[in-house]
Amino acid sequence: MTKEVTIYDIAKRLNYSPATVSRALNDHPAIRNDTKELINATAQQMGYRYNTFASNLRRQKTSTLGIIVPRLNSNFMSRVLAGMEKAANDASYSLIITQSQESSVKEIANAKTLFNSRVDGLMVSVAYNTESSEHFETFIQRGVPVLFFDRVIPHTKCVSVSIDNEWAGYEATRHLIEQGCRRIAHITGTMRRNVYSDRLAGYQRALSEAAIPLDDKLVVESDLSFEAGEQAAQVILAMPDRPDGIFVANDFCAVGCMLALRQAGISIPGDIAVIGFNDDPVARVINPTLTTVHYAGEKMGEIAARTLINSLNGLQDIEATNRIILRSELIVRESSQRR
Repeated sequence: MTKEVTIYDIAKRLNYSPATVSRALNDHPAIRNDTKELINATAQQMGYRYNTFASNLRRQKTSTLGIIVPRLNSNFMSRVLAGMEKAANDASYSLIITQSQESSVKEIANAKTLFNSRVDGLMVSVAYNTESSEHFETFIQRGVPVLFFDRVIPHTKCVSVSIDNEWAGYEATRHLIEQGCRRIAHITGTMRRNVYSDRLAGYQRALSEAAIPLDDKLVVESDLSFEAGEQAAQVILAMPDRPDGIFVANDFCAVGCMLALRQAGISIPGDIAVIGFNDDPVARVINPTLTTVHYAGEKMGEIAARTLINSLNGLQDIEATNRIILRSELIVRESSQRR
């Protein structure tokens, strides 16, 4: 491995003191411009790299935020990360992005890596099977702020950024009821995650308000993949009393379900009306187009990063804020319009 070029190597070549070289590289006003130009040109020629990590250690600040997301191949999460990057760039912060791949074991390893990388703050959307926030306690104990977004874990010392998933689930189910649906299925994810348990609660509230009996057989728990949607469709097709409406907790699963139902000869929305969640691009290209719940991923990411940075700069008390709720909107398209 090639030896790293240091300021001492540059000083030796140019016959300057290391202090002069250091000042020139840091644009110190006491160094003449022609000397700065010579030293910087020589440094570039020799392949010198400024040691940001060492400098940050001296200042006890890295200007770096850590991020843990469940998956990087998600359109919604890509929008969230774009918002985070915008806010971070505006404040001259860098990001280290990791993914848990929906594994709590990987999430714990990522948290340890980011802690050892001395990030100034951490933003997390927790994995599918995460049970507790214990692996984030090392950050909290050292005064490193932790912010949860979208999939959140309640914590008195952490702020969370999310939408009102209970209201969104209620609004989606109420729309199906208004379209004449009376036997409504719900395809959801694990009840460990707030986003799915809250959407289920909204679904149940809408049914209760409409005096429609709750039927546990109509609630299908899955991993919400495209394949899970296809499998849920087979479960629905096998029901002796099929539902006339389906509320699915994400769009990809909804599309998988719709395609399998259509292949079996089911008319959408004539026989079964369908609603998804997230407003992914696939919702606009599937036939019929998919009614879904939209919430701005980029805005969520921007607000999350800005909140964390404001906390680091002493402009916002992250413990006092605790919970930030963003708006969502039901986007009505062809898949649910029966009237």
